[in-house]
Amino acid sequence: MRTKVTLILVFLNVALFLFIFKFERGWRTEQASLEARRRVLGAETADIRSIHISGPNVTTISLTREGDNWSLLEPIEWPANPHAVNRIINELQYLEHETSFSVADLEKNQQSLADYGLDKPRLTISFTSGSNQSGSDQNSSPPVTLTIGDETKVGNRLYVLSPDGKRVHVVNLSLARSLSLPIDDLRADTVFSIPVFEARSLNLQNAANLRVRVRRETNNRWAFEAPIIARASKTAVELSINALNALRVRDFIPSGTAEINPNTNASLRITIEGNNRRETLILGNEIGTTAINESVNTTTGQTSNTPDIEFNAMLEGKSTLFTVSLPAPLIYALRNAQVVLRETKVLEFDPATVTTITLSAPNQSDLTLQKLEGGSQTTGPENSNWQIVRRDTQGGPQTQTADGKVINNLLDKLRLLSAEKFIGDAPSDADLENWGFNRPEREISLTVGRGAATNTIKLQIGVSSDRDGKAYARLGNARFVYLVAADVIERTLPYPLTYRQKMLREIPAAAKFSALSITDLKTNTKILEQTIDQENPGNAALQTVFKNLRTLQASNFTKVGFPELLIVAGEERPWRYLLDATITLPGGGGEQTESLKLFFTERVGGNMQYAGSPELAVVFEIEQSLLDAMWQLTYGEKDPGPLVQVEPANP
Repeated sequence: MRTKVTLILVFLNVALFLFIFKFERGWRTEQASLEARRRVLGAETADIRSIHISGPNVTTISLTREGDNWSLLEPIEWPANPHAVNRIINELQYLEHETSFSVADLEKNQQSLADYGLDKPRLTISFTSGSNQSGSDQNSSPPVTLTIGDETKVGNRLYVLSPDGKRVHVVNLSLARSLSLPIDDLRADTVFSIPVFEARSLNLQNAANLRVRVRRETNNRWAFEAPIIARASKTAVELSINALNALRVRDFIPSGTAEINPNTNASLRITIEGNNRRETLILGNEIGTTAINESVNTTTGQTSNTPDIEFNAMLEGKSTLFTVSLPAPLIYALRNAQVVLRETKVLEFDPATVTTITLSAPNQSDLTLQKLEGGSQTTGPENSNWQIVRRDTQGGPQTQTADGKVINNLLDKLRLLSAEKFIGDAPSDADLENWGFNRPEREISLTVGRGAATNTIKLQIGVSSDRDGKAYARLGNARFVYLVAADVIERTLPYPLTYRQKMLREIPAAAKFSALSITDLKTNTKILEQTIDQENPGNAALQTVFKNLRTLQASNFTKVGFPELLIVAGEERPWRYLLDATITLPGGGGEQTESLKLFFTERVGGNMQYAGSPELAVVFEIEQSLLDAMWQLTYGEKDPGPLVQVEPANP
């Protein structure tokens, strides 16, 4: 029984396979053949290279393709609108008839091509393609021609004569509509068509034959190749290219009414190079300003009330003349590209990759700031990933923890250091000496990266020999000089105290303050002497003092060591106060105590008071919160308080 069922199933499978192979395949082949027969044109539309549209009452249009770009040859030489051309090509590639009939059958029905408007067609379209070009001669094969006649009386259809002239097709009216586009729709409305992301270089040449070339580098930055080798501003260059891409033709000039000779009277040649293509706009003489009173500055992006400037112009390789208006900021940037498009930032580096900073000044020891291995670029004051490296008198290195926040600020200032003016691109030795580079006021060296990827950036800062308050900068591997803000000299002082870690001492959380005294050293009397109750540590001022002592931090450092006398407000003075705090530390054998002694000067102004420590061997400015608390504890009883306004008595 099972064998019988199996045989029946095998037989049915074989029958189904034969049905699919014989009949279904035939139906699909017939359907594909029917679909192919409905197409008016065949494989010749796959690679169209040129299109020619003509007719008795239409303007003749000629289009040609070079690479992937289409251009108009008639009625004007101009880049074509790719969307309009693609619409024509799609109509040709997918042109289908609703019905068709043979030309030979017309005589049998006592009809002719004239009955369908095909003897004197209103439109004729011819095209050539790669499929109908043979050998090296691309014009050896004749073009494919479609003749378009009248519209049908009903149905919004159109009569078309096949390329071989043997058949009349009835097609959709959309073909005639796509072929009857006005010239303004067929031509590109922009002067340049290379977008900024494709642009590889911007080239400029003025009437004096000064050539400027700005090239995109592999890291997506821009650089000058001529007339100097220097970094270009990515923002300024790309804004200028975007502004060029926004240019529109104002008017086309009839042939013979104006002349622009690219070799003689062109005022400016502007070339954008893209991927395997280039476009050049040749500007002739200025016509004048336009009525457009608002334009956009290409370097700042801000609007301006300066009128646009109109020029006679032409595109390289095309004979069509036209007028175009350029915003005044754009034409200024193009005419002064070597300055306006130049990168104003003196240094280019990523602060996170800097591992070593070396600061040098005349008659001073070099200061080296070094990032520790595995150190990260953080901005908190607790950052200790940097250290100060100095040489002692015997030449051995001495290290000290540096303040990462201060170093981060230094790197940011160096990264943002900008040229106020480009002083000279090829200065003489006399100029360099006059600007102070024979003995630079600052020499800054940045080591970027680690190991084999290490790179060193060197910057020199000079001051003029006549000390005019100006500062000049140049990179170690370049000759051109920048005028920079003079405060860079003060911001890069090679003083170790400037970069020292502000946290002087941190008392463990388990430690407790058990006693505190403040002595007036001038009178040798105790201002405050108090045993500390942990449950009731005292007033707010006392609590603030304990908080600052637990994490003792300097606002700024003044001096290394602990002198008996200190210069305060221009006078040499002794210390005024001594703060002595007793700290209790829990230990394995019981509690241990130690003393923290800080000496204070009198308050100097509203926000400054100095402190010193023999143990820490440093003099520093205390923070505002500790300053205010010390004032309450030392002068609290003598403080008269705020002024009280008294109303005058009535007369």
